[in-house]
Parts: sequence; structure tokens; C-alpha cells
Amino acid sequence: MPSFRTLRASRLARLAVATLAGFTGLHAAPCGAQPPVGAGAADARWPVKSREHVDLWLHGFAMIADDSSLVPLFRRGYRDALVVERNKASVTSDLDANHDALAARLRANPRLVNAQFLPLYFGGWAELEGALDFFLKAEGDPRGARTEQAAQLIAFFAAAFPTRDDRDFARRLLRSLESERERFFHAWWLAETRRRDAAFEAVDTLWQRTWRPKLQPFLNHTQQGNGEVLLTLPLEGEGRTVTGGKQRNTIAVGLPQSPARATEAMYALAHELVGPLTGAAVDDNTTPAEKRSGAAERLSSLALVRGGALLVAQLSKADAEGYARFYLRVAGVSFDGDAMAALAKAFPVPPALLDSIQRQIAIAFAGI
Repeated sequence: MPSFRTLRASRLARLAVATLAGFTGLHAAPCGAQPPVGAGAADARWPVKSREHVDLWLHGFAMIADDSSLVPLFRRGYRDALVVERNKASVTSDLDANHDALAARLRANPRLVNAQFLPLYFGGWAELEGALDFFLKAEGDPRGARTEQAAQLIAFFAAAFPTRDDRDFARRLLRSLESERERFFHAWWLAETRRRDAAFEAVDTLWQRTWRPKLQPFLNHTQQGNGEVLLTLPLEGEGRTVTGGKQRNTIAVGLPQSPARATEAMYALAHELVGPLTGAAVDDNTTPAEKRSGAAERLSSLALVRGGALLVAQLSKADAEGYARFYLRVAGVSFDGDAMAALAKAFPVPPALLDSIQRQIAIAFAGI
């Protein structure tokens, strides 16, 4: 399966920021362009939010995707837990009826996994549904659009669903999620997020009062001065990031199950925020042959985990130890003794690459 770290700076991401910022009539501006909820000050930084449509879309992929990554793409055990919840509610939906066909197409074209990023560009389900339905009715062909903006929107989705079979996947997935939302997910999501209200508040407090202020010099240096944090139920160690310039970034990470585990969201944020540095370091330290073979992509995933540990260590050695324990647990790695040593063994990265990442982190905090 290709790494979805390619989406961090992909054609899809670049096109979407330009397209969705100006397109009107079908949807609002990208999430990161919206004023923070409840914040009137112009200097509000990285508000913490939740969005049902993001969770729903990720839920759909979690239920159909094979997940064999060292750091799982979704919260470990999420699919099994949701099968239990759906059985308790005696619910079936079109997601059940279409499961095998959706899973088969995803296996046939693993790059469809990158479509997981799409809801991060929309403010709600109606916006995403309307825009995707518009694209599907146009059969993915921007030449039939009546306006340049409509053509841009079609081209945006065509980057994710380029072929007829891919568009059939998108159409089937959209209808399946509409059914899933009506019959199960909406009620479950409301109840589950209410159950985690205290955890949400704990994450918000920890982020805004402690971690974000300490990280702000790093964020400013890496062109991530502002944006929004989305706390989602299907995610854990592997987040989803859309970059849109200094002020319009969106990062989705897992919503912990209790206030006592609020730091887990900080660890996942560090893992995502270090991406611009680790991506550049991997690019500089790998050969064209390694890029063609996919070795660079595999190394990128390892470097993100190790880079996140270096970033957290810049703030606190104790938290770096906690970060290491978190990612070892997420990866299902058992160990005794030194968690940092175990992390280095489980996520091996060449010393020269680590040195490069460490130097860039130090430069970022120094404001050079």
C-alpha cells in the first residue's frame, strides 16, 4: 500500500487549496480558512474541534481497508469494536451490502486510500456530499463544466478518482456512507463524543496552555503557524494532515478515550507536525533509485515516528519517553527497559538522516 504521506505535498493537496478557497455554491472554504469556533481574536492559534463528517468518512475506510502498517492507519481494534457496536444496535446499512465490492476495489487500486483526505477540505457532510455528487454526475470530465470553478472542482476529485472504476468506487462509497450515517453512525457518534467530552476538554487545555505555546516557534519556522486540530474517533497514532500555507493547515488525530490519556493526542500531533522536516530530510538523503523503488516512502514513515520523538524531546525528555511508549504500543511492539532504545530498534532510521532532522528541529526552535 502506498504511503499517504505522499498527500502532504501532492498535486491533489495543492490543487484543492487553490480550488476550494474560491469555489462557491456547492461548499464553503476549506476548514482551515474558517474562523475558529468561539474565538474572536485575530491571533487565535490552532483551535481544537471535532467534525462528524470527517469521522464518518474515515470510518468508512476503516471498515473496508486492510491495515497492515507498522503504525496502523486507524485506531487498533477500531473495526472490531464498531462491529460489536453495530451488532448491539442490530443495524445493517448499505455499507454492509457494499463491503466486499468496496474492499475489492481498494485492494485493486491501493492509491484510493489517499481519498481519506477529502473531508478535510470541507466544513460538513452536506458540502462534501454535494461536491462529490456534482463530480460524479459530470463523470469526472471537467470539459463539460459551465464555469472554470466547476471545472476545477471536478479536476480536484478526478485526482483522487481518475478512472471509471474509481468513480464507481466513490459513488458506491458515498451512498454507503449516507446509509450508514442515517442508520447508525450519527447517533453513535453523538453518544460517543459526549462520552469523551472530558477527554476533549483535557486535550484542548493541554494543547493550548502547554504544548502549542512551546511549539509555536517551531510551527512558525516550518510554515505551520496556524490551522486547526480535529479530534477523531477512528484515528490513533497515524494522523491525517492537509497543508495550506502558514495559516490554513488541518491536522486530524485521535480523540483519546479518557482525560488521563490526553497526552496521546499531543504525541500524534508531534508526529504530524514534524512531517515537513522529515519529508525534506528523506528527500535529501535518498537516491533516485530509492525513490523509484518505494524505499524512500517506507523510510518516510519510519522517519516520521523517530522525528516526532526528537521534536517532543526538545520540549521534555519525560514526554519523549511517553511518546516512545505510545508508538510502541500502537505498533504492537513489546519491550522491556528503555523505551527510546526499543523505539529505535522498531523504527530503524539511518543515523545521518536522524542527525539531519535533529539539526533542522534545533534551527526551527532557534528561529534561524
